[in-house]
Amino acid sequence: MHKRVFVGVIGISLLQVIAFPVMANSDLPQLITWAVEHDVAKQQIESQANAMTDAGVASSQWMDPKLKLGVGGLPVDSFALDKDPMTNISVGLMQQFGRGDTLTLKQQQTSEQAESIRKKLGVRALDVRFAMTNLWVEGVYQHRARQLLQQNKTLFKELEQYLSMNYGVGVNQAQDVIQAQLQIARVDDKLDANAQVQQRIKAQFGEWLGKQAQSVAPSQYPEWSALQAYLDTQASHQNDYSALAQHPAVKVIDELIKSNETSIDIANEAYQPQFGVEVMYGNRQATGMNGQPASDLLSVFLTMDIPLFTENRQDKQVSSAQHQLGATKAQRDLLLQQMNAQVAAVRHDRINLQQRLNRYQNGLLRYAQEKTQAIERGYQNNTSQLDEYIRAASDALNIELEQARLQADLSLANAKLSYLLNKF
Repeated sequence: MHKRVFVGVIGISLLQVIAFPVMANSDLPQLITWAVEHDVAKQQIESQANAMTDAGVASSQWMDPKLKLGVGGLPVDSFALDKDPMTNISVGLMQQFGRGDTLTLKQQQTSEQAESIRKKLGVRALDVRFAMTNLWVEGVYQHRARQLLQQNKTLFKELEQYLSMNYGVGVNQAQDVIQAQLQIARVDDKLDANAQVQQRIKAQFGEWLGKQAQSVAPSQYPEWSALQAYLDTQASHQNDYSALAQHPAVKVIDELIKSNETSIDIANEAYQPQFGVEVMYGNRQATGMNGQPASDLLSVFLTMDIPLFTENRQDKQVSSAQHQLGATKAQRDLLLQQMNAQVAAVRHDRINLQQRLNRYQNGLLRYAQEKTQAIERGYQNNTSQLDEYIRAASDALNIELEQARLQADLSLANAKLSYLLNKF
């Protein structure tokens, strides 16, 4: 009896594994949307960008005017203000202007830097989506593994009950019952380990979902329609550069390149003279030589610095800015090369995983079922032992778990590819 129960349960289990659908679960997109909207890092990035924007406005303004007060031509013998016609009380105002278009360019540069920071919002949103998708996939795998383990436990509990009944009437030996109980204990241990992993996954979801993470129950793998549509049109990874160039991480560097180009423009403005204006008004209280009150004095000055020795200042500033631009462009090229290599590697992984899944679905699972049936017949004819029977059940369970792991790994590969190509 127990042999038929064993084969029946194994057969149903195999069919369930083969029939596992890969379909979208509407909960995941909703959770990701909520997590991105309430992400604390989003507020941090926005504040940094706003701070950079305000700093740019401040740096693009003229220097504050300087007020100058003093007394000129004061006789030291009497310190009288009305004795010497040269004595005057002066008040002046000095204003220095920006060098060329430096101030305008500085505001432009900080705007570009602020935009680079804002592009990090896209990187952060993509990182959150990628991390949560990975956790979701692992949760689905653990959910399916638990189903398989519970089915296996049900099988061995039925077997243990049957053996116990036969042992009571002297048909089976005590060691057969103990062996079945041992197998149940092993499955229980795996179930406990599975529950521990699932609790850890929920705890990790708490980083983005808070308390509602405890209600997360992944059961179906995500759907990869956007990724598949892209892959259908781009068979070769050599054509991925256009998609990779749209990745938010690359966009961040693109804005930095613009900022570095503006740095060169600012450095070139250092060759321009810098102007300033000074206006002085002097009040005289003494009388002139004609006996009339001395006239007040007005002075106007134009100041200009002349960059004559540029070899170790302006030239080096321009050279430094050019080197920084080259370094940033090289950083972008390196990032694209690294991402393209990762895409190529994941593409190959997907192909290998799909091939292995086909092997499991079209061969290994069927062989496991046929092996179980053969051992059943041998056990009925007393040519097989109970331990062979149990090993066959364990092998079948392991094959089912391996296939479930391959399905999870394929989804993880899809998640990685979607992240790199920004095709979630």
